[in-house]
Amino acid sequence: MTTAERPLRADARRNRDRLVEVARSAFAERGLDAPLDDIARRAGVGPGTLYRHFPTREALLAAVYRGDIENLAARARELAASCPPREALARWMSDQLDYTFATKLGMGSAIKAMLRDDSETMDYCRNTLRGALGELIDAATADGSIRPGVQAITLLRLVHGIAVACETEPEQAPAMLSIVVDGITAV
Repeated sequence: MTTAERPLRADARRNRDRLVEVARSAFAERGLDAPLDDIARRAGVGPGTLYRHFPTREALLAAVYRGDIENLAARARELAASCPPREALARWMSDQLDYTFATKLGMGSAIKAMLRDDSETMDYCRNTLRGALGELIDAATADGSIRPGVQAITLLRLVHGIAVACETEPEQAPAMLSIVVDGITAV
């Protein structure tokens, strides 16, 4: 077993998780150029600990982005377990729109540019997000609450389009999302 394959000790895992949490806030507050030394300080660790876990800014950004996508996928599972399929789908799309407004809008192209050479992260995030949304779509299609043929990529692009269109007037986004949900609802 190599060092990279060994599971992290509990304290190292806590440090890593705290670094990702603080980096998420720092990137949201200050953009992708947030000082890494400041992130380490705010996380209560030294710069060496940060660089041991994340040797580059891109590695830290990739961990933050993966975590965000995993949280969205977990939210899809929670909604699927607690709501009727169409409601779960609509609520998840609203959550995804909120995520886009809160953390990604304005940074989306920067994230893609920074991670463009990290196809593993981008593929993982794309597949995780589409898979989670696909399960919600499948359940809503199966129970007849949305029309057949709705695809995850289409809904993801529509939600992103709403976020871009409403960047300066986010209060308009719920009405636009409602139109999308009504458009996929079975008649």
